[in-house]
Parts: sequence; C-alpha cells; structure tokens
Amino acid sequence: MTTTLGRLPRRMPGWAKVPAALVLVLAVLFAGIRLAVLPGIKDLFGTDTHDRSGPTLLRSIQDMSRYDAASGTFQVVVDLDKDAKFLPDAIRGTRTLYIGAGTVDAYVDLGKVRGDDVTVDADRTSATLRLPHARLGAPALDPDHSYAVSKQRGLLDRLGDLFSDNPNSEQAVQKLAVRHIGDAAKDSGLTTRAETNTTRMLDGLLRSLGFTEVHVSYGS
Repeated sequence: MTTTLGRLPRRMPGWAKVPAALVLVLAVLFAGIRLAVLPGIKDLFGTDTHDRSGPTLLRSIQDMSRYDAASGTFQVVVDLDKDAKFLPDAIRGTRTLYIGAGTVDAYVDLGKVRGDDVTVDADRTSATLRLPHARLGAPALDPDHSYAVSKQRGLLDRLGDLFSDNPNSEQAVQKLAVRHIGDAAKDSGLTTRAETNTTRMLDGLLRSLGFTEVHVSYGS
C-alpha cells in the first residue's frame, strides 16, 4: 500500500530574505503609526526626551564697570545664495531665507574715568565729569525669534546632508545676520542715546547728594 505525501514547501532563497525583512519592518512601522492615533495607544509609540548634559562649569568671572545706558532691538532678513560654477542650482547650490532678530547694547565704560576727569568745587555744590564716549556691545542674536523661512538645496547638497554631522546648518546665515545687525546699530544713534541717558543718571545721582550744578562731557 502506498501513500502520496503532499509537497514540502520550498525554502525561501537567501537573496529574498532581505526584501522580506524590509517589508516586515515597514509593516510594523505602519501598524504602529495606525495604532498611535488611537486613544490610549499613542503613548506606546511616543518618544521621550532626556537631558543628559553634564554640569555647567564656571570658567571665569569679570568685574564690570560699564553702565549699559541704551539697548536696541533689530531684525534683518538674510537671503544667502551659494552657487556652484558650471553646475545648475538643482544639482549643486543652496539658498536660505532667514529672519534674524537680535539686540545691541550701548554703554559708557566708567572704569576708564581717572581722578582728573572729575572735579568738584570747594563748596561741593558744582561737579564736572569728563567721560569716555559711549560704545556698542557685541550683537546678541535672539534664538527664540530667529528662524529660517525657507531652504533650497541642490541634489548634491541634500545627499551631503545625509552624511554630515550637522545637516542643514544655519551657522553661515546666523553670522551674516549678526554682522548686519551690528552694522545697523552703528547708524542707529544708540551711542548718542546712551550718552544722554548716562548724563541724566549722573545728574540725578549727584543732585541727590547735594550738588546744584552738574556738568558732564564726553571725549577721549
């Protein structure tokens, strides 16, 4: 008596295992996305953020002797376009439109005032002060109000971002924004305002100490 056995299933070829595994992974990911939108299931596929930064170290302390008398807030639109020679922009090239917001302080360095820069009459009713001209501080970019509006990158630049440690870096446009803000501050009259505010501050301070005449001038 003979019996006929069913055919045994063929083993999957080795070359087909990789695509099959990829399909399985994609299926699991899509299933996770579908389940994540259901109430109560979203947390299973959510992400947690952990701050693993080390302790902040104090590197140095400096005594400040300047009087910050005025501050200006600026905003600039940076349009940075980088082209490659002999290649179209669709292949190699970047263009970034960036909104940069920042502040610049104007100050008077009271630490440079010497003994002969301050004179008081014998009755201590009149005081004359000669101060250095007001100066501008370094522009400070505000990260909360600075952002990229649009980024256009060629094919080679996009491929480079895949292997870069810092893809889509905005360092170039940030530096350009800081430079433009600094240039704008020079023409804004901030130093003049700072000297006016410093004069008012010293006038009120010395008059509260009993002086009836206060003269403040600026120069080297």
